[in-house]
Amino acid sequence: MKAVLPNEVEEILNAVHYHPAVSVIMPFEPKMSAKTELQSQLKFVLDKVERELMKDYNDDLAGLVLRKLKEIIKNLNFNTYKKSIALFVSPVFEKVFYLDIEVQEKIIIDESFEIRDLIYAKKDMRRYMILVLSGKKSKAYLHYTSSLVKVKSNVPDHIAAFENNLPERTGNFSDPSQHKEVLLKKFLLESDHGLTYLLKAYPVPVFVMGTTKVLGYFKELTRNDKNILAYIEGSYEESTEEELAETLKPFLNNWKKMKAEGLRHEMEKAADDGKLATGIINVWNQVARHKGQLLIVEKNYLFTAWKSGNDEIISKPEEPYNKFSCIKDGVDDLIEKVLKDGGDVEFVDDGELKEYNHIALIQYY
Repeated sequence: MKAVLPNEVEEILNAVHYHPAVSVIMPFEPKMSAKTELQSQLKFVLDKVERELMKDYNDDLAGLVLRKLKEIIKNLNFNTYKKSIALFVSPVFEKVFYLDIEVQEKIIIDESFEIRDLIYAKKDMRRYMILVLSGKKSKAYLHYTSSLVKVKSNVPDHIAAFENNLPERTGNFSDPSQHKEVLLKKFLLESDHGLTYLLKAYPVPVFVMGTTKVLGYFKELTRNDKNILAYIEGSYEESTEEELAETLKPFLNNWKKMKAEGLRHEMEKAADDGKLATGIINVWNQVARHKGQLLIVEKNYLFTAWKSGNDEIISKPEEPYNKFSCIKDGVDDLIEKVLKDGGDVEFVDDGELKEYNHIALIQYY
């Protein structure tokens, strides 16, 4: 499925590449810090960018970008309740985003914008879906911002709708319990089709809630297993949205761990199928061939790469090297290429992909 990108990420991806492209990611919490302190930090960042630009670019280009950056900083919103900012400036583009995550200061001046932190900010939001199943009904809820919202799929949400849609050879039963069993399985199969439909619109992890019997059948027939974070047993047919949210709390406390386990499972399956590339050299080669379905990378992994004449090949430059003949951060270029090809990107904590050389790619099947 094609990744659904947040508007901010889409905007940066579609920005015209024109160097110098300046990306500034930094903490920015006006409600927690004095304005004078933040202004001092911003001046320090501006001075640092100016030194770098003046060192590597002509006065006209450097001056143009600096003026744009100063204007952005001058008009920052000091009433925001966010935790950080991402500033993007080039001779032909400027934008500021306010983020909900804590970051360390990072200044990148390169041929393209640094989008890793912007994507990570959006990925870190707890977006998920709940599918509630019973022997009679199904309900789906989406948590995309701060609350649960009921969503509808393209299939009926009550078992009665399938009473007359059973195959003819199984339409007549001498044993009523057998009829109920077949009908239940048909209902759950269609509910899974409905989940597939919803996941195309909202590609998020899913919690499935229901009785032991219903979940047992659903596990056997679902084709969305890779999207399901957990099955939660119980009777939730009449539960309110507040009660469902309360039930999920223990699972959400382990959000990172569960997500990491799910990604590891996906990588192991891809490896068994011969569809996993590991290490940045191999990953770059497959992404250049437009085979990137899901890029999984440690969130602070960087790689300075030497550009060869072949777009499919990069290598680690030998010291000393000319920085203008190198890609400052090959990982960020990979992220951009994968997203433009309709793939997706997931981040894990540093060290979690040590056995995969810090980066892995699940290829299209």
